[in-house]
This record gives sequence, structure tokens and C-alpha cells, in this order.
Amino acid sequence: MTLTKSLLAGTALVLAAGGASAQEMANEMTIVSWGGAYQNSQLKAYVEPYMEANPGVTVTWDESSAEAVAKLRAMNEAGNITWDLVDVVAADSIRLCDEGLAMEYDPEDLLAEGDDGSSAEDDFGDLLVDDCFIPQIVYSTTFGYRNDMVPEGADAPSEICDVFDLETYPGKRSLEKRPINNMEWALLCDGVAKEDVYDVLGTPEGQEQALAKLGTIKDDVIWWSAGADTPQLLADGEIFMGSTYNGRLYSVIVEQDQPVDMMWDAQVFDLDGWIIPEGLDDAHLARVSDFVKFATDTQRLADQSQYISYGPARLSSAPLVGEDMKPHMPTDPENAKNTFLYNYEFWADYRDDIDAKFQAWLAQ
Repeated sequence: MTLTKSLLAGTALVLAAGGASAQEMANEMTIVSWGGAYQNSQLKAYVEPYMEANPGVTVTWDESSAEAVAKLRAMNEAGNITWDLVDVVAADSIRLCDEGLAMEYDPEDLLAEGDDGSSAEDDFGDLLVDDCFIPQIVYSTTFGYRNDMVPEGADAPSEICDVFDLETYPGKRSLEKRPINNMEWALLCDGVAKEDVYDVLGTPEGQEQALAKLGTIKDDVIWWSAGADTPQLLADGEIFMGSTYNGRLYSVIVEQDQPVDMMWDAQVFDLDGWIIPEGLDDAHLARVSDFVKFATDTQRLADQSQYISYGPARLSSAPLVGEDMKPHMPTDPENAKNTFLYNYEFWADYRDDIDAKFQAWLAQ
């Protein structure tokens, strides 16, 4: 679809979305995302084209997605919802949906059909993980390492358990300051079979086992909270290896040309998408619904892959991804030889309890 056709389509959606006219829609939106390269990809693929097609609409960004659950709980308690659209991972969507903090929707009403004529429900398929989640991308959390810091005589790290091997690969690591992914990797590298990880992690003994394994490298870990932290630490040479989202590593490797390589082993596949907070007034809901239909159509999701190496969530978008980007996608066959599938339902159920235990362990 050409840019001109895209803009015309966006204008048509303004008149059609939810039966609302432009006059009945709010002229501003607050969109919550993660900052950095990912938020920039949303800006370029979705927001700037939408604003060009809808003069007078303004967008304010809030980079609080990591705290979305807690902040939406607080807003609901105060009866003051100030966000219009929130980017979240699938497990957080399940929690928000279960708690009535995210709006349930019908995919056939809110989302556009695929460019190939498929229904929205068929096009997104199993990625519609609950009644509130609006899928956007498939991404992974994986490791990058400084290729100029590989010890002399050692092979470059290629397996997830190399993260725990301080003898062969000395140096600082960076890990996210939360239990998700870290606990799974720790159990894998403590001898738990992949298919048993969540059964073990669901027990107090399994949680202690994971924390004990993480404890073997704890003194050499820099804990990160923002996705941009690990790429910066790698670029500055402050760490030898670190975890982050694959798109952030793509940025530091390809766009910044840093001496960094990817380590795809046991990359954790996850989903990211939108939720609409429950309780928006009619004008804001009409505007957000219009934007969502625009931002999640076949072409727009493919467009995002121009700016970051995340796979689009619609089947009909996959053929439109550029050939130069495909080798950098987590779903590329060469990169996906040994993946770990994130269990959304597990973390929706256990997140609060394991978070508390993990943070107490960090403080020790």
C-alpha cells in the first residue's frame, strides 16, 4: 500500500470508526509505551502517519509500560483514568483483563480485516491471548555480548548456560530486575528439562532453586529496568554480556555498528500489544478505536518491521517484511533453533508472589 493510499485509508477510518464522526472524537491521546527504539518504531509506523491523516490530533507519550499494571490499578482506585492506550506484554494484559482494568472487545468490530481478505480473528489467530489483548508484535528476550571481550582461546558464547559460566566468560552481565525469564534460564542451567520448567517454578522449592542458581552470578550482575540499559552498557564496554529485547540489540549492532553479537540460544518468545483501559469516555474511546484499527492493519504492522526487528502479529503482514530484515527476526529459522516459549498464563497467576520473593532476594 502506498503512503497516499495509507493516508486516504486513515481518513476514511476517521469517518467510519465506531460510527463516530471526527467531531465526536477527542483530539488528543495519551499513549503508553516503553521508550527507546521500540517506541520510535511505533511513532514512525503508526503515529506519524495517523497524525498526518488526521490534522489536529495530538499524541502525548508516557513511557510507563513497565509499571502499567500498578499504575492502572492506582488510577482505577482513584477513579481517574488518564491513559488512552497502553502497550503491554501479553501476561500483563491477562492480569489487567482479569481484574477488569482493560476493556474487552470484539476483534471483528475493532480490528480491520487482513489485506488478504482474512478476518481479524483468523489473521491474529492464537495471538489473541485474552478478550482484551490487541496483538502487535512477536519479540524475544535474548543476550548480546561484546565480541571484542571474548577471552583469548575461548569460543564465543553461544549457549544460554554460558551466562552462568564465570570461569570461561568472566565479566559483568546485565539481567532485567524482575524474575521473568531470569528464573526460567536459571532452572534450565540447573538441569531442569525445558518442558518441566514451569511445573518446577510453580513450587516454593523450584523458586528457591532458581534464585540459588542466579545467586552464583549475582555479584557480577548489573540489574536493568529499561530496555535501553543493556545496549548502552554494551556500547560503553561496562558489561561482557547482557539480556534485553532483540530489537534493542538490533539497534546497537546494525544501526550503531557496535562490536556486539547476538546469542539466540533459549531466546524467550513473547508478545506485545495494546490494551484500552476500561472507563474511557465516549470521545476518547472513539478516537482510540479509530487509531487502533489504523495501527494494527496488515500494512501498518509490516511497516513497523522497517524500524525494528520484531515480527508482525498478523499472518497477512509477514510476506510484507523486507528481505533485509528477515535474518534479524527472532522467528528466522537460523535464530529459532532453540527457543523457549514464555507461559503467559503462568506469569499472570504467579507474577505478584514471585515478584515479591525476587525483590526480597535482590535486597539481601
